[in-house]
Amino acid sequence: MPDLERLPDDELMASLRAGCHDALAILFKRYHRLVFSIALRIVRDRGEAEDVTQNVFLEIFRSVTQFDPLRGTTKVWLLQYAYSRAINRREYLNARGFYRKEEVEYLEQSSPSYEFLGKWTSGEVERLLDQGLAALDQPQRRVIQLAAYDGLSMKEIADKTGESVVNVRNHYYRGLRKLRSFIANAKDQSRAVGHD
Repeated sequence: MPDLERLPDDELMASLRAGCHDALAILFKRYHRLVFSIALRIVRDRGEAEDVTQNVFLEIFRSVTQFDPLRGTTKVWLLQYAYSRAINRREYLNARGFYRKEEVEYLEQSSPSYEFLGKWTSGEVERLLDQGLAALDQPQRRVIQLAAYDGLSMKEIADKTGESVVNVRNHYYRGLRKLRSFIANAKDQSRAVGHD
């Protein structure tokens, strides 16, 4: 694996084509944030963007034999997949009424910020998050735990809980807003007593 990490992208693709599956892990490590950010900008839902990202890398794995370095770089090839798959997914979701005004407002307000961590230890942060989760109502807590700890998408959580995707998304984003408020209050209290 360390040797693979030093390879340029085109050689990684050649390794992947030759059956070295670890090469995909290196490509994922290099480009998953970029693919995710593109998908998130297009589908405007973290769970859906995560699904698009996974699907892009799965398709890269399946169609690696079609990659031709003479026609473009690995990065460009990945980006073409990312844009194409994300747009297809947005059109699919839009056709099924996935996007609604109030949900888009939740999405726009939900980008996480970790600036509050400051000089807190990981144990203090863990306690703070536990307290914040305990302050949520049960549906919000369950959805956030399934998304954050189990890595489930909104659709998977809906399937698991028997609720609609719309309800799951509402629980998720309302819960995130409450957590953000809880953390902001804790930060203010910490400053008042000179923690950071």
